[in-house]
Amino acid sequence: MNNLSRFKKVIFLILFLALVVAIGYFLWILFFRPDSITPSEPSQSTTTSPGTFPDIGSGTNEPGAEITGPGQLPGGFTPDTNTPIGQINPEAYAPDEVASGGYTQTQTIVEDRTIDPSLNANGSINYYNSTDGYFYKIDENGNIIKLSDRIFHKVKAVTWAPNADKAIIEYPDGTKISYDFNQEKQVTLPSYWEDFSFSPDGEQITAKSMGLDEDNRWLIISGSDSSQARALQPIGSRAGYVYPSWSPNNQIVAYYTKGVDFDRQEIFFVGLNGENFKSTVVEGRGIEATWSKTGNNLLYSAYHSRDNYKPKLWIVAANGDNIGDNRRSLELNTWANKCTFASETDLYCAVPEELPAGAGMFPEVADTTRDLLYKIDLKTGAKNLIAVPDEAYNISSLIVPEDQKYLYFTDNVNGNIHQIRLK
Repeated sequence: MNNLSRFKKVIFLILFLALVVAIGYFLWILFFRPDSITPSEPSQSTTTSPGTFPDIGSGTNEPGAEITGPGQLPGGFTPDTNTPIGQINPEAYAPDEVASGGYTQTQTIVEDRTIDPSLNANGSINYYNSTDGYFYKIDENGNIIKLSDRIFHKVKAVTWAPNADKAIIEYPDGTKISYDFNQEKQVTLPSYWEDFSFSPDGEQITAKSMGLDEDNRWLIISGSDSSQARALQPIGSRAGYVYPSWSPNNQIVAYYTKGVDFDRQEIFFVGLNGENFKSTVVEGRGIEATWSKTGNNLLYSAYHSRDNYKPKLWIVAANGDNIGDNRRSLELNTWANKCTFASETDLYCAVPEELPAGAGMFPEVADTTRDLLYKIDLKTGAKNLIAVPDEAYNISSLIVPEDQKYLYFTDNVNGNIHQIRLK
């Protein structure tokens, strides 16, 4: 009996050691193994020729398709990746006044910390100033104007209506209000509602109603003043995979994801009236998504093992019977929340100059990475490096009005709003 007991202990010890080795090997592959692709010689041109996008699922790494680090930029400017954020020497290179693919003048137009700036229907930019507690707009002439004389203390987050005359304002203590800036009217929302999204006309919202009991968690819609609230679908234990996101064409109010296998997810779409929309399977996990201007397409980022778990941008049709069609990779390693549509076919993105393996799973590793600015023509497939800001910024939001005269962005370090001339 003693011999049998000792034999079992030996077997258990061997299995335990094998498990430790296997886990260690997996972690080494995931985070520490060098890329197997040999970097190509940096190109002197950062413009891809118009044409078709790469085939879906090819799994290839074409030269120039993936931004992996420093390279020669147009005009002879080579960024120094050893320079800390915000400490580039402005005398090292004469920046262009208008973005043309190289080092570009960047003007700080709001020097205070801002929260969640948004483009309104008139082409102005609305934002909350954390320093003084006021909401402002930057008009088309660059003037900064108060949206309200009321002070909003210690705002944590802001969700704007598409026309930006209403907003849902959240506070650190969990209080949430809906505020109409035109009427100066405030309505308190239930504290257990979260993840808001406005309808295209700003009159309704969709959100998650998060009861303590999983059986009391729902995807809901209501008036923007919390009137006429109704439940759309139970979300229960799957609440973390449900994303309220009202499409500009008013067809879809949310989407949710479900794992297919280790490297793929399926996206399901929720309509206002229980429509049975098609789903689409996407390459990758960790999906972040945003709608195109018309709502006919969905831009999303996801990470995949073949990309060393770095986020990569994709776009796919997401309108009625066309859901899932024309899915293609944009071959840029960044997140969808670092991009903005100026039109249905003109997309602007902040792309980290360098990303380590695993960045898709752990986005915080890119919080101090310098971002470069790209424009993608979704009609032709051409993508261009349009600007290297004259200081090193990690960009947290990007705004380009429809006239595309200026590009605005906030930096992740201090929340200032900056401006770059595009024309």
